[in-house]
Amino acid sequence: MSVLDRRTVLAGALTATTALVAGCSRDEPSEHTDTTPTAPQTAKAAFDRLMAGNRRWVEGNLNHPDRDPDRRRLLAQNQQPYGVILSCIDSRVPPELLFDTGLGDLFVMRTGGLAVGPVVTGSVEYGPMTGRTPLIVVLGHQRCGAVAAAYKALREGPPLPGNLQAIVEALRPAYERMDSPGADPVETMTRIQVELTAGELRRNDDLAPLVDTNALSVVGAYYSLDTGQVEVLDGAPA
Repeated sequence: MSVLDRRTVLAGALTATTALVAGCSRDEPSEHTDTTPTAPQTAKAAFDRLMAGNRRWVEGNLNHPDRDPDRRRLLAQNQQPYGVILSCIDSRVPPELLFDTGLGDLFVMRTGGLAVGPVVTGSVEYGPMTGRTPLIVVLGHQRCGAVAAAYKALREGPPLPGNLQAIVEALRPAYERMDSPGADPVETMTRIQVELTAGELRRNDDLAPLVDTNALSVVGAYYSLDTGQVEVLDGAPA
């Protein structure tokens, strides 16, 4: 079965589930008419909307879109996010805020230092493979504590306690790719981790066919805590 066939099967299963939930609901359908702009259907349109939201965040001119009870009721039975964000757990880097988005706009996964594994990768795949979400953004950030801890553990030891060491091992490839750590090795390692993760997703067996047909773009990006600006590292859709 091809990836497109699998995506069709998954989408059909989700549609059936949604219909079942809707049928079991005791609530009357909302009469609210949605005035929100249609969700972007292409990677370029989705990327442009996110970057426009980030500019508003930087300038302090926020729209705070789609964050009210009407939007909640509208989305209660279905959703169509136009972007997938894989970012760090850092409390200073909430994707919905720094891109000035609203309810139902984004699938968001957050892991320490962008550490990935099968469950995380499967979660990233969910939107593009079941709902035709056209954009994935892998978002690292300035002064990442998880990367700093991993760098120290890998360079000096000892291992971190408990499952924190699993994050260290997930970040080892980025550490080993640093030919020259530069003035700030944590920043260098963070940027490498973003590029490695984005590259792995583009080559993913299930996502690569979507990337190859321009149905999906995977963007590597970096967030500045100082300015609030998102810098694109690679993969911006043309």
